[in-house]
Amino acid sequence: MFKLVSAISAGIATVCVSCCLIAGEPAAAGVNLAALEGWDILLAEDCTPAEQYAAEELQSLIEPCIGRKLEIVRESSKPEGHIFVGSGKAMRASNVGFEVQGFGEEDSRMVIRNGNIAIAGGRPRGTLYGVYVFLEDYFGVRFLTADHTHTPAVGPWRVVGPVDRFYHPPLRFRWSFYGETNSQPAFAARRRCNTTTGDEKLGGKTNFDLISHTFGSQIPSAKYGKEHPEYFALRDGKRLAAGGNDFFDTEPCLTNPEVRKIVTDAVLAELKANPHRGNISVSQNDNSKNCQCPNCAAIDEREGTPMGTLLEFVNAVADEVGKQYPEVKIGTLSYWYTRKPPKTLKPLPNVQIQLCSIECCMLHPITDPNCPKNAEFCRDMDEWGKICSDISVWNYNTNFSNYLLPCPNLNVIEPNIRYFVAHQAKGIFMQAGGDAKGAEMSDLRNYVMSGLLWDPNRSGQQLINEFLDLHYGKAAEPIRRFLTLTHQNAAAKGLHHNCFGRAADYGIDATIAQGGLDAFAEAVKLADNDTIRARVEKASICAWRAAVEPCWYEKERVAPELAEKMRPKVKTLFELCAKYGVTNASEGRPVAESVGQLKKAFGLAESESF
Repeated sequence: MFKLVSAISAGIATVCVSCCLIAGEPAAAGVNLAALEGWDILLAEDCTPAEQYAAEELQSLIEPCIGRKLEIVRESSKPEGHIFVGSGKAMRASNVGFEVQGFGEEDSRMVIRNGNIAIAGGRPRGTLYGVYVFLEDYFGVRFLTADHTHTPAVGPWRVVGPVDRFYHPPLRFRWSFYGETNSQPAFAARRRCNTTTGDEKLGGKTNFDLISHTFGSQIPSAKYGKEHPEYFALRDGKRLAAGGNDFFDTEPCLTNPEVRKIVTDAVLAELKANPHRGNISVSQNDNSKNCQCPNCAAIDEREGTPMGTLLEFVNAVADEVGKQYPEVKIGTLSYWYTRKPPKTLKPLPNVQIQLCSIECCMLHPITDPNCPKNAEFCRDMDEWGKICSDISVWNYNTNFSNYLLPCPNLNVIEPNIRYFVAHQAKGIFMQAGGDAKGAEMSDLRNYVMSGLLWDPNRSGQQLINEFLDLHYGKAAEPIRRFLTLTHQNAAAKGLHHNCFGRAADYGIDATIAQGGLDAFAEAVKLADNDTIRARVEKASICAWRAAVEPCWYEKERVAPELAEKMRPKVKTLFELCAKYGVTNASEGRPVAESVGQLKKAFGLAESESF
C-alpha cells in the first residue's frame, strides 16, 4: 500500500484538463520555464486583493525555482514574456487571451504558448487557486505544511505546452479539519480549503457554511420552555422543556405550528443580518431525543424513519424562506436516527441534505461490500441521491477518543472522497482533530485529505509517498514501514470500528507500539539535519502514545512494576507534546488534563515530573 514511488520530477500532477490548439491558428510552441529571463508578472489593472496576492505568491515561489525574481507590473508594451495574472485588458488582447465571463468563483483557465502564460479565473478565488495549480503542476512546488514549502529548481531546460486547460473543482465546500489548517489561513488557501478565513486577500471563504446542529439556538428551552413546554419533545409522557443543554438534552416538537413559525423567523432574521449566505442550517440537536408525540410519531411511522418529521418541517421552513431568499439553501443533517431517507417525502429544490457517516467503519473504504455498516451507509446515500440534488457529507477521519494513537485508515481517504463525489456530494467536511494541533500524523493526513478534496482524481498513495519523501527525506522509509505495519495488522485482524475507540479496537498492541518506537528511532538517526529530526520527533508522538496504552486509562493507582516500566515512556510522550505544541489528547480533553490524571495514577505530586 505504501510502496515507494518517485517524488516529483517534472512536477506534473493529474488534473482534469483539456489541451487543444485553437482552430485556424498556426502551430503553437511551448514555453521553456528554465528561460524566463526578462519575463514579468503582468497583473490585471482592476485586480482584486486576492489577484494581487496571487501575483505576489507567484513571484515569491517561482524565484527559488528559476533563480531569479520576476517583476510584478501593471502595464507593458512588449508582446511576449509575460505571465498574466487575472483577466486584464492586456491579457485578453494577447496571444493567450481569453474571457472569464461565466466562470464560477473557483474556476480557472491556464494558457501556455508562444512566449506568454495566462492564468485567470472566476472571482474571488479562481485566479489565486489557478496560480497554485500552475506552481504545483509545472514547477513541482508542494505546499506540505505551513512552514515547509518544497520549491525545487527547474534545471537547465523544461518546456511546457502548448497548454490550454480549464478546471472546475467538483466540490464547492472543502474542509480538511485540522488545527494546522484552521489556525493558518494562508496555508489553508494554498491547500485550497475554502472554509477557514474571510480574508479577501486569501480569496475569502465559500458562502456555504457547514450544516450543523441549530435547533438549540433557534428555539432555546430557556426562552420558551417554561411557558410553552408543548414546543418541546414528548418522551415517556414528559416534555423535555426544563432547560439544561438543549443541544444534548432536548429536541423541538416539529409538528407544532408555533415551533415552525419561531424557527422560520429565526432563519429569516439570520439571513437579514447575513444576506450573502449561500445556505443556512435548520437541523436537529446532537441527541436522539426526537419528539414522540402522536402527531410526530404518525409521520415517522408513515415515512419509516424519524427523518419524516424533520424533513416535513425543513421543507415547510424552506418554502417560507424561499419566498424572500430563493437562492439560499436550507440545510439539514441526515445524522444518526435521521440518516435513513423517508419513504414518500422529498426535499424541496432549495433544501440541502448533509449526510453523516458517524456509525461507519473507518478501517475499510465506505464502498467495501463486506463491511456491513459501510454498506448500509452506501444504501442510504444512494437513496438520498435519487430524491435530492444537493448533498453534502460529514465524514469522520480520526479516533475522537484518542487523537494521538495510530489510526490505520489512511488508505480509505481516497476511495471515500471519490465515492462521495461520484454520488452527487457538493461539499465534504473531513472532520479530524479540529482546532486541536498535533493529532496523529496530522501533517501527512491534512496533505492527503486537502489534496483529494481539491482533485479526487489524484492518487492517495502517491500523495502519501510524496509527503513522506519530501518532508522526512532519508528518514521517510522507517516511517512508511510503520504506517504499513499498522494498516496491514488491522486488515489481518479483520477489524471493523468507527471513530471512537481504544488501541485494541484498531489493532494497536504492544508489538505495534514497539515497532513504532523502533521505526522512529531509526528515522531520527537517518534525519539529515535538526529540522527533519524535529519533524520525525513530532510524528513519533503516535508511537509513544501507543507505548503507554497499558497505563493510559488508570484513574486510581498504577501498579508499582507497571509504573516503573511506563514512567520513562510517559515522560517522553508529554515532553514531545509540549515541545511540538500538541494541544489535545482527545476530543474536548487537553493534554494537560491527561498529564494530571496520570500523575495521580503514578502517585506523583502536581509539581513533580515523570
